[in-house]
Amino acid sequence: MPRILIVAPSWIGDMLLAQPLLRRLHDRPGGVSIDALAPPWCGPLLARMPEIGEVINSPFAHGELKLRARWQLGRELAKRQYDQAIVLPNSFKSALIPFFADIPLRAGYAGEFRYGLLNLVHKLDPEKLPLMAERYAQLAEKPGAKLPRPLPPVRLQSDPVNTARTTARLALDRSRPIAVFCPGAEYGPAKRWPAQHFAALARALSARNYAVWLIGSAKDAELAEYIRAQSGGVCENLCGKTELAAAIDLMACASLVVSNDS
Repeated sequence: MPRILIVAPSWIGDMLLAQPLLRRLHDRPGGVSIDALAPPWCGPLLARMPEIGEVINSPFAHGELKLRARWQLGRELAKRQYDQAIVLPNSFKSALIPFFADIPLRAGYAGEFRYGLLNLVHKLDPEKLPLMAERYAQLAEKPGAKLPRPLPPVRLQSDPVNTARTTARLALDRSRPIAVFCPGAEYGPAKRWPAQHFAALARALSARNYAVWLIGSAKDAELAEYIRAQSGGVCENLCGKTELAAAIDLMACASLVVSNDS
């Protein structure tokens, strides 16, 4: 069975948009084995993707070159004898490890000075591929080939055992329909729906017998507490109380999710 290494992007939202690519690869006749080289914060998300066999931690911070450390990691990965690597980020640095690992086929977009590091080079036509998910999915095809549409939908697996453990730990009520709000955004207020709108929606949903859970990181906790207070206390503020895997499992309980970004 062919073995493929995916060099993952650094952002969780971009990793979600890469799943149609993973589905296309996974559904090839005869099957493939897919591992992902990813930063640690993307690991829990990849662990919920059924196409991924193993997540390999990429220890490099954003912008770090650390050429020797990349060479050492590449030589370790060479022992796994991957048949192909698909490099999703466009940076020069991201293409180094598959090159150092002597992976025979190394696919990705031309990016910044990557000829030689990549040997299956795609050239991006933004008009033909306006969406990030399409651009990633194109890497499952030969360069220049037409992208088959529609794209496979994004899907994550939840863990019922972890869901039960998390809801019990947080004393969450699952007897009513559940709405999840994700009120935070990486780049602050410019990408956020106003907090008072979240609060108004929470009141309206509570009146329809919904339980409303606010989910996010610890840095979203203050914003979520404001929404909870403005809603009259009808929300559960869970921001900072769950890691990413548990947040995914809690969202799987919901019949409605309202979010700013992925």
